[in-house]
Amino acid sequence: MQLYYALDLKDDPALIAEYEHWHRPENIWPEIVASIRASGIRDLEIFRAGNRLVMVMDVPDDFSPAAKAAADAADPRVQAWEALMSKFQQRLPFAEPGEKWVPMTRMFSLAESAAQRDKI
Repeated sequence: MQLYYALDLKDDPALIAEYEHWHRPENIWPEIVASIRASGIRDLEIFRAGNRLVMVMDVPDDFSPAAKAAADAADPRVQAWEALMSKFQQRLPFAEPGEKWVPMTRMFSLAESAAQRDKI
């Protein structure tokens, strides 16, 4: 199953470049990669357009975002990473209080639409 999330970066080219620097394979902290893997996330990608980010996570059907959040809150190294990343990130205007990455809702599927048309 895939989960999608959105977040904005501060609209500052220098900060965006530094954020991308920290996400290069040679710069991301190994403990962060280990934490992501330990939670059951099979793959995670972040895409950027301007200062908007979209994160795609490939997770098992029984993945719990709440359990991942609780594990992250208890991990000092993840908390240090999150503190560093907060320098670059800004909440979406409609994010709930305390919410950084906002879950996205799929609104269109070509496969489902084509299958529906084939039934007609």
